[in-house]
Amino acid sequence: MRRTKNKLFKQSFCIIGLIASVAVEADSSLNQSLNKHQETFQNAAMQIWNWAEVGYQEYKSSELLKAELAANGFTIQSGVADIPTAFIAEYSNGGPVIGILGEYDALPGLMQTASPFKEPRDDVIAGHACGHHMFGAASAWAAVSIKEWLVKTGTKGTIRFYGTPAEEGGSGKVYMVRAGLFDDVDAVLHWHPSSSNAANAESSNANKSAKFRFSGISAHAAGSPHKGRSALDGVEAMNMMVNMMREHIPQESRIHYVITKGGLAPNVVPDVAEVYYYVRHPKREKVNEIFNWVVKASEGAAMGTETTVTHEVMHGNYSKLPNQTLQKIMHKNLVSRGGIKYSKKENEFAKEIYQTMVSPGNVIGDQEKIRPYGTSHTYGSTDVGDVSWVVPQAGLRTATWVPGTAGHSWQGVAAGGTSIGLKGTKLAAQVLADTAQDIFKDPKIIDLAKKEYQEKVGDDFEYYPLLGERNPPLDYRN
Repeated sequence: MRRTKNKLFKQSFCIIGLIASVAVEADSSLNQSLNKHQETFQNAAMQIWNWAEVGYQEYKSSELLKAELAANGFTIQSGVADIPTAFIAEYSNGGPVIGILGEYDALPGLMQTASPFKEPRDDVIAGHACGHHMFGAASAWAAVSIKEWLVKTGTKGTIRFYGTPAEEGGSGKVYMVRAGLFDDVDAVLHWHPSSSNAANAESSNANKSAKFRFSGISAHAAGSPHKGRSALDGVEAMNMMVNMMREHIPQESRIHYVITKGGLAPNVVPDVAEVYYYVRHPKREKVNEIFNWVVKASEGAAMGTETTVTHEVMHGNYSKLPNQTLQKIMHKNLVSRGGIKYSKKENEFAKEIYQTMVSPGNVIGDQEKIRPYGTSHTYGSTDVGDVSWVVPQAGLRTATWVPGTAGHSWQGVAAGGTSIGLKGTKLAAQVLADTAQDIFKDPKIIDLAKKEYQEKVGDDFEYYPLLGERNPPLDYRN
């Protein structure tokens, strides 16, 4: 009897050992795929950085990512949601559907070389000050690697890469959500470049924007000003009234604007003027309330200056809804991968560019650390928010920039064009792939994530985009 028990124990031990060996082999195969594709997707990131295409005009950037995904066995759907630069790339052998988001739009007016001092480029009109060249490349890198792992291990699953243009004020993902392109997805993963490493359960502000266009009557500003009505006066009157609103709106709110048109010559009363407004608040209902007040201010300004005004809603994003079930898994994987170490040359670059920062907050060396897990809120906004209200999601940030770098800055563009940015890109690809692997290995995670999602949105929730039924503003950067 004892010998039988020992024999059974030995057999069980061998089986357990075999299972463990298979698991190690699977994990190893994922790392092998990540390493195999490193050069391809880091080169893709640098190419997209060099092109620096603005929202809805990312033709070369989207085609590059599509080509790499197609070459690695993904089926491509182009021009989805009536957006020429939006696409879906998918590999499926059945099983749960995991989406990975990828952005690739640049910001206008932030051209910069990969130098630790301000040196604008003269060959482009934009710069990747938010690091979306890395965002798209790392996400595609992770998608390809997890696809190969699915094939090698025979694991059932569908990996779907979403090429999402115009995140910066264009709400590309909102149109994709509105078109039902996430309806069959079980979980969504994403990341964002940053100056630190974190995978917190992060919420964000909802926001809504519009261009307010005033029309007046042109006239000679000196010879016959009484015959004119200044559209610029309408804009300035509106701005004054909105600035007076600031005393009376909730302190969590944000309102910012830029005058995009105001005339061309001081001696001509301008008959056309335009101002571009953003309104933000953690709650989308409050965003709508404040936005409607801004509209009233525009109407009052038009009446007071005897001009006319129209407005066009440009974009609208929900707040980001965190999912702790998925987020804790992503944090675990980020901790497991660890932070980022600089070479001597990278450290010298970091020290130089650090001297150009205003109130940097964190210090060089923080890129080696992982921030503790917790809940957090950012006052920025993202169209990932709309995705998060229709499917459970998790995201992370990695140190693609020198610690202390502000987003939307020339310093971010500069670091994103160097090996510092590429190291953060690799870390993001690794953590995204690790997290997708964990979910595919244990589909019960999806059940728990969906349960949490449902509890948060409630049974009565119905999605309706803040931007309404308008078509994608493909020319909003013109």
